[in-house]
Amino acid sequence: MFNPRQTIVRSVSSEHPDPKVIVEAAEIIRRGGLIAFPTETVYGLGASALDAGAVESIFKAKGRPPANPIIVHVASASAARQLVLDWPPLADRLAERCWPGPLTLVLPKRPIVPDIVTASGRTVGIRVPAHPIALALLQDAQIPIAAPSANRSSEISPTTAEHVQAALDGRIDLILDGGPTPGGLESTVLDLTVDPPRILRPGLVTIEELDEVIGHVDWDETSREHTAKGPARSPGLIDRHYAPRAKLHCVKVGETSPVQELLARPNRVGWLRLHPEAVSNHTENAVVIDMPSDPAAYSARLYAALHELDDAGVDQIVVDLPPEGDAWLAVHDRLIRASAK
Repeated sequence: MFNPRQTIVRSVSSEHPDPKVIVEAAEIIRRGGLIAFPTETVYGLGASALDAGAVESIFKAKGRPPANPIIVHVASASAARQLVLDWPPLADRLAERCWPGPLTLVLPKRPIVPDIVTASGRTVGIRVPAHPIALALLQDAQIPIAAPSANRSSEISPTTAEHVQAALDGRIDLILDGGPTPGGLESTVLDLTVDPPRILRPGLVTIEELDEVIGHVDWDETSREHTAKGPARSPGLIDRHYAPRAKLHCVKVGETSPVQELLARPNRVGWLRLHPEAVSNHTENAVVIDMPSDPAAYSARLYAALHELDDAGVDQIVVDLPPEGDAWLAVHDRLIRASAK
């Protein structure tokens, strides 16, 4: 059980964070509290990564399974090196090119990192976030911050402070409201303990971008599967994840019959429509949201759109699947998990 607490919301400029608010948030972190803050991906729920009790409170607030590890956020590559046993040359190259940014590196952890952070695994995921509020918080707190997405476990990740408050009000100490997050999807997780490096979770940094920095990286669909045989090496590997309350159905482009069938039902349907020219005779009971055709814009919009449909009280959600390809890999991953039973 979590201990009920009063949740304070502070508005903060994303471009010029108020130092007084950042100091307040950092002090909460240092004393073992929980705060939600924006990153360039989604809102994170942060606690001191070196305080096992504080990290345990993240699991309790979210209802997070203990086998699901948490990414550690740090202010710099030098701070990251202090948490790992091995820092290979590839990590230097990636940190130089991709940090601050939405890339998480999986490396062997030092004993200083509590086992609860890594689900008792021997590796830890680390990244330097690019959002000014997140960086200001890390620099003021002067400690690593463990921070999964600031939502209830398996539900839609939050891209606004309002999403966080709806899910976690009374469960955390503070929400830093920096407005909508720009990226919309979580970071790419890259395992550097194997050769070639392997993507465990696709995200905002694409395979093509990683290939340009370090050469070939490995990815296949089995990389994102997690069984009960041991701790997961990355968050986001649970079958059902990022899921709205309404049942979500993915429909390939051109498959009009499933869309028509769902829209014809008497219950209320939401439709994330990729092609505005698509016409249906049954949209009077539907909430239709037209999605961008650009992968980055789609990623930034996806979770917010799913939140809107849940708030509208739809019973079913139809999603036009975007095209295949590396640029859409993260979007496909999130939609597949959101539609899992």
